[in-house]
Amino acid sequence: MSDDYVRYIDRTREYYLAEGYKTAYKWAHFEDIPFARLTKPPNQCRVGLVTTSDIAMLNEHGERQRHDPATVVSNVYSIPFDTPVERLYSRNEHYDSHATTLDDVNAYCPVTRLRELAAAGRIGAIAPRFHGVYTAYSQRVTMERDAPEVLKRCREDKVDVVLLTPV
Repeated sequence: MSDDYVRYIDRTREYYLAEGYKTAYKWAHFEDIPFARLTKPPNQCRVGLVTTSDIAMLNEHGERQRHDPATVVSNVYSIPFDTPVERLYSRNEHYDSHATTLDDVNAYCPVTRLRELAAAGRIGAIAPRFHGVYTAYSQRVTMERDAPEVLKRCREDKVDVVLLTPV
């Protein structure tokens, strides 16, 4: 096996130690898996989307616009699902720009694919908005603030199942 892939765990551990942290990064680990089986078939489910890909919108003139501050809670924001994909982009600069690009929004935030699945009857419906979470690199912030806010919004949207796209 070749070692020319990125050894993410090793690199992260080395980075934190080089930054002066006294202990190595502690990876999240859960004995109990917080997932549940579907209670109905996908073609009867409303599907939500949650991403960490830092999606933003262009306004009608093609200019970058900020998220409405009234909708941002902690690191969580929401975007109407019917926003045309041409108006979506990623502001994220933390990716391997030598191996990929951010040009295809559907590669990291599959809004078009979910619309196609709903149109084909493979899923019952899509939620009225999708949710983004700015990466906090803090398990405490994620567990205590961001995850409960995402859950609240998904419940408001009456979703049955959520597709997670971590980036």
